[in-house]
Amino acid sequence: MDIVRPSRRRPRRIVLAIGAAVAAVALVAWASVRGPAVPTIARGAILIDSVRRGDVTREVRGTGTLVPERLRFITAQASARVERLGVLPGATVAAGDLLLELSNPDLQIQAMQAEQQVRQAEMTLLSMQATLEGQLLTQHGVVATTTTQALLASQDAEAMDTLAPLRLASTFDVRSKRALRDELSTRLRIERERLVLVRDAMRRQLAAQREQVAQLRAIAQRQRDRLQALAVRAPEGGVLQGLALQVGQWVPEGTTLATVVQPGRLKALLRVAETQAQDVAPGQAATVDTRNGVVRGHVARKEPAVQAGAVVVEIALDDPLPRGAVPDLSIDGTIVVERMRQVLYTGRPVQQSSTGATTLYKLLADGRTAVRTTVRLGRSSVDLVEVTGGLAAGDRVIVSDMSPYTTAERVQIR
Repeated sequence: MDIVRPSRRRPRRIVLAIGAAVAAVALVAWASVRGPAVPTIARGAILIDSVRRGDVTREVRGTGTLVPERLRFITAQASARVERLGVLPGATVAAGDLLLELSNPDLQIQAMQAEQQVRQAEMTLLSMQATLEGQLLTQHGVVATTTTQALLASQDAEAMDTLAPLRLASTFDVRSKRALRDELSTRLRIERERLVLVRDAMRRQLAAQREQVAQLRAIAQRQRDRLQALAVRAPEGGVLQGLALQVGQWVPEGTTLATVVQPGRLKALLRVAETQAQDVAPGQAATVDTRNGVVRGHVARKEPAVQAGAVVVEIALDDPLPRGAVPDLSIDGTIVVERMRQVLYTGRPVQQSSTGATTLYKLLADGRTAVRTTVRLGRSSVDLVEVTGGLAAGDRVIVSDMSPYTTAERVQIR
């Protein structure tokens, strides 16, 4: 009887699996020896610029708005209620035009009370003046009487002094006349001093009362001005803005009612990044793009503080504004910081934020490989940057964002 023996040949499937495993191990070993794979970038996905030598105009840019050079705020002089609107925002007004009417009955009462206080103070001043002048005249009379008495006493004393050597007057009479003369002389001196004091006191009291009257008059005038200010008028000619009130609305004292601007006298306020504004100085040339034309100007002022990462720069406009230029219009501005002569420069890299050493990918001669290179950058403009080391004229570098490939020493460009 025949016995069937199994075949000793391995199945084809097992042979293929073993071969694939051996190939994978070999591929891993070869990759570990060769290093990590080189990233590949599409040429259309990057921006390549060349290194050049020449003159460069260093500029900084910023965005901002047009604002009036002269802006006049109109505020409420007293708390009141809006009764009528004379004009609407956007209207051209002349000095003295009625803008709106307000009302406040309490203010009328306060004005009348202030007038009454002025009249009372004036009456008090007149009464005081009459009383003090009477006292002054009385003192003048006392001085005159005392002067006469002192003169008579002096004459009697002289007569007694003449009769005493002739023994025609007693010693008692002589001494009495002399004592009366001395008493009246002293009284006359005192009354004269009292007259000076009365005159000075009268002057001080009248001056104090006149000052009080003047103060009350100023208060009354202030109340009258506040009452008249309820009829709000334009302080100067211009275009009315910011009048956002409704009839019947109550406005507290000091509230801004409206603003009057000069539409033809505008200036530009630009917000420049703090990293670029450090070299901006007054007097530098600038241009302002209003979306309807470009206007030349110059830097008039720079804010000393940084706000939200930017510095506000004021641009005075030298050319007339194009039609359609109005306050609060969004603009773009460019400031010429300096002109660099015969420097090595290239396009400003996207990731470049400061001067000093950085890394860029420089293209090799074949134009298909870029290697990581340490480069030193200097002064920068809006879209150009000075190269101070690491590159030569004619080199080509990638200036677009390469942050996803920061670990790669080289990249392939297809």
